[in-house]
Amino acid sequence: MNEHLSSVLVDAVDAEPYEPRYELGADELRTLYRTEAQATRRGEARPGLWIAVAIYLLFSATDLLLIPDVAAYTITARFAVGLSALLILEAQLRRGIGTEWLDVTCAGAIIFGYVGWLCPAVLGADKESVSYYMVFGTIFMMSANLFFTFNFKLSIVTSAIILCILYVVNYFVPSTLTYKMVFGAFYISCFTFTSYVNWKLNEERYNVFLNALEAKLQHHEATERGKALLRLSRTDPLTGLENRRAIDEKLRDYWSDWQKVGTSFGAILIDVDFFKKFNDCYGHQEGDRCLIHVANALSEMIKQYNGSIGRYGGEEFIVLARMETKEQILNIAEAICSTVENLALTHELRRDGVSIVTVSVGAAFTRTQTGAKLEKIIHEADRALYLAKAGGRNCARLFDPTDPQSSDESENIAALLKIAIGQNLVSLVYQPIQDVKSDRVEAVEALMRLKMLDGTSVPPSLFIPVAERTGAILELGRWAIRTVCAELLADDHVRVVSVNVSPIQLKTPGFATSVATILGETGVAGSRLAFEITEGLEMEMHSDILRCISDLKLLGIKIWLDDFGTGFAGLSWLRLIDFDTVKIDRSFLHDCSSPSGKAMLQDIITLVRNRGHKILVEGVETDEQMTLMREFGIDKIQGFHVGRPAPAVSFQAKRAMRKRSFAVLKSA
Repeated sequence: MNEHLSSVLVDAVDAEPYEPRYELGADELRTLYRTEAQATRRGEARPGLWIAVAIYLLFSATDLLLIPDVAAYTITARFAVGLSALLILEAQLRRGIGTEWLDVTCAGAIIFGYVGWLCPAVLGADKESVSYYMVFGTIFMMSANLFFTFNFKLSIVTSAIILCILYVVNYFVPSTLTYKMVFGAFYISCFTFTSYVNWKLNEERYNVFLNALEAKLQHHEATERGKALLRLSRTDPLTGLENRRAIDEKLRDYWSDWQKVGTSFGAILIDVDFFKKFNDCYGHQEGDRCLIHVANALSEMIKQYNGSIGRYGGEEFIVLARMETKEQILNIAEAICSTVENLALTHELRRDGVSIVTVSVGAAFTRTQTGAKLEKIIHEADRALYLAKAGGRNCARLFDPTDPQSSDESENIAALLKIAIGQNLVSLVYQPIQDVKSDRVEAVEALMRLKMLDGTSVPPSLFIPVAERTGAILELGRWAIRTVCAELLADDHVRVVSVNVSPIQLKTPGFATSVATILGETGVAGSRLAFEITEGLEMEMHSDILRCISDLKLLGIKIWLDDFGTGFAGLSWLRLIDFDTVKIDRSFLHDCSSPSGKAMLQDIITLVRNRGHKILVEGVETDEQMTLMREFGIDKIQGFHVGRPAPAVSFQAKRAMRKRSFAVLKSA
């Protein structure tokens, strides 16, 4: 049994992450058993002695029947010994005396109870009754071995003392030799039998203890393993933070407290800026170390606010904190930005003027309980995060319901975009692009328009960011390319149409293939299309975008750089990509009223021209600006001076008019 238990204790659990190891020898197990047995004996001492004394006193009735002449003395002795033993035991328990002394008191009570009764009993006149009455002395021997749970040594000593007293009395009591031999053998038999039973009981108690210990350890190990697995299922293996499952549970708890007792809280989403570029540059191992550093720093910082932080997926973290005002949540969000920035982790290839790792932070705060849903606060934090990234990154934004970019109105627009194509709510208008030398319209730019179900127009500045945030731009982009080909290019109404393409589209696998499919279905050559790519923060220079641009150029599609000068990575893009045309933002032309503004425009034109790209200037609205464009030798212009955006039917009509004019001239 010992070997089995030791084996169980040693090899109980082998699984990660919980690996307990128990190795107890026989001596240690015995010591542990004695320690636990002491507690058991201590608990049983009081009721055991009280019951024993009660039975001892009840035997006073046999004194009255068998030795009536000395019964008064034996009964007095019984009460004296019994009450004394109880008083001593109660005093010891009150003073907290050790268990061993409690056992000695009970053993002494047995011995003195026997002696105290025996002394007056042997003085009885009826010697024959006395001699037979002595057999009751074996009850005290059995009490020592069987009634109390003494350790084996104390039981043997106590019962041996009683055995000796029995033999002494048996020797002096007047009786026949046969009587003495029979009762002497009986005494020895009782002593041997009860001692053996006592030994077996002690061994059985020890085995019960071992079984109970084994079961307890197995239960403990199973419990700890379960806790470890639960922790593992709720912990992010890389950073050690809570994972999304754990955070979602905590979010439900926070939400429940807010709904029931009004305890407000905030949710903060954190995204490591340009993390994919960090991985591409330094490798995934360094990327993991970066996330660990950020996680550790934020975890320490959030402790100051009694908040919870978890990894929400990839390079995104989430913080939940109970706060009373939205200003407190914004303060935490800004502190998060500062904490990561202070780490000064090197990130040299960002191309946005920053050379360290930073984070963008979006925060939302509980506002109204009426009709609120659990997911709403996360959606609001996500929308605030999107604005933080669009606003330059390395900053914090708090969800503002009055901001059209983040308000509930944007959610209505997101829902509208899902049905826009099917309900014919989206359309295209085209703005002409003029060649400066020939004064001819060489191309048009397709501009998307959206209207609501009641016909109200939605500004592109409002619905385009929502489309990019929700991913609706992918379907809208494919629709726009197909529509351009069908409305203007398939029947040669215009030579070239430029279409704005979002970086999100360029990052999407299969985008170039889908464009090739549209060209094949409509019978339009790729050289008739130009894709305008905006030089903005979302235009990250990673391999997916560069590969997609290369594939598009293989189709013959022209690649234009839109709004040059307004972003952060324009020069790098000019170096990496052979653009067909670079569009200079209208703001530089409109600043030409001052000498410094005019000089800046000239510098930009010189820079682009040195790279060999054609130049298109946006926002030409006056004759003076047109004259300046001729002076600067600009290739193409666009603006109200050339023409305002118009539906496709306008260009189709012009094409038809040119055909009729050509037919008239030919016939003449």
